Amino acid sequence: MVLLTMTPSIVDALKLLGEQRKDDEPADDGSQNQPETDSSTEPAVGIPISHSEIISLYKKLDASQSSPPKYSLEQLLQGSRVYIPPPPPKPEPSEEFKALMARLRREEDARAYERMINPPPPLETFQHRFPNAAQAFAEANRPSSLEDLGDDEVTYNEIHRQVMLIINFLVSIAGVAVTLWIAGRWWSLSSRIFLSLGGSILVAIAEVAVYSSYVWRMGEAKSKQGAVKEIKEVVQTWIVGQGEGDDKSVLLESKDEGDEQVRRRIPTTQTDNPDS
Repeated sequence: MVLLTMTPSIVDALKLLGEQRKDDEPADDGSQNQPETDSSTEPAVGIPISHSEIISLYKKLDASQSSPPKYSLEQLLQGSRVYIPPPPPKPEPSEEFKALMARLRREEDARAYERMINPPPPLETFQHRFPNAAQAFAEANRPSSLEDLGDDEVTYNEIHRQVMLIINFLVSIAGVAVTLWIAGRWWSLSSRIFLSLGGSILVAIAEVAVYSSYVWRMGEAKSKQGAVKEIKEVVQTWIVGQGEGDDKSVLLESKDEGDEQVRRRIPTTQTDNPDS
């Protein structure tokens, strides 16, 4: 059985039907002919009522009034909803359950107080176990020479060249498409679209072919250059200082102190040689 909630029109119809029965019929008969609602409760908005009781109420209103009834069945049901009974109240916990919950709360409070006065030691992490690991790793991977630093400048130049190449491709394709679109302005729309699209595709294929040929030629040139072996040959040798005479030591008098003598090495010339 589907239960619906009472609407203001249902409450008004029940009151109207009750007044008519009090005037026309005895009290006992009126109590037997009323709809099967709970007589102990007064009709109010939101109280549950079955669908069959609403239909019976409408029929009795229609039969009790010679003129068309004040409320139609649609008006009685307008605003009504399916009645959902409230959830049953929670059962009262037993004394054993209350005692158990009180004991668990006391134990949890005792554990919390113990953790507060004696906090556990912090967990050992990798940073705590090896505090100098990061510095050691950085020191081990530090470049030892300038060659290990990499070719950032070469990489940047290569990226810049490739980006400019892509932009050049896009500009060429767009320029050809716009040119063909303007050139075929007397044609139909579909013909202009196909003309611009075909020209753009041809230009893109040509650009890719030219760039591929350029890359292939550069690769061939590098391979040929790497295949050439460098031949090293000694053209001439010489000895530094060859042909100079031996040096001899002479004594020079000091300008500051006449008693001290300073030795100075001067090169031997041909005039010092007695045999010449």
